[in-house]
Amino acid sequence: MVGISGCYSLEPFRGSPTPGMEIALDVNDVVRVALGSSMGPEIDRVQGRLIDRSNGEYLLGVSSVSLLRGGVQTWKGEQVVLKPEFVSNVYERRLDPMKTGAAVAVIGGLVAYVATRGLLGSGDPADNPMQNDSAHTRRSPGVHRIPLFSIPLSRIPLPVLGRR
Repeated sequence: MVGISGCYSLEPFRGSPTPGMEIALDVNDVVRVALGSSMGPEIDRVQGRLIDRSNGEYLLGVSSVSLLRGGVQTWKGEQVVLKPEFVSNVYERRLDPMKTGAAVAVIGGLVAYVATRGLLGSGDPADNPMQNDSAHTRRSPGVHRIPLFSIPLSRIPLPVLGRR
């Protein structure tokens, strides 16, 4: 979900948005005071689907609210009416071809990496080292020991006491 939402960008919108569009609205200080009790006093931008636009007012099904000091609050489509005097900028949420291409390339690279490394397994029981034999005993791969200290102590220079 995060990857999909990352493929979009907000572009300044000129004109009048139509119902059904995904838009974002920068809000001003007037809305922070007017809607502070219901939306919070620190809202910077409201994003969601435009449900209706009548008398210049925006009826928005809110999907997220960006805050002045950073951070985003996720909403679940709650409806909010914003008057035109509350809005300083209007943006349209559009699919960004550069971000989408980069996401497709990264996902394709990961799939190719997994496929070439055999990380998914072949599904062949003969490839399973833990397969049961006829005596119902388990076979396991040999234990591999890695020495932690492979430098002989005689090679470590130690200060010799009593010499000047």
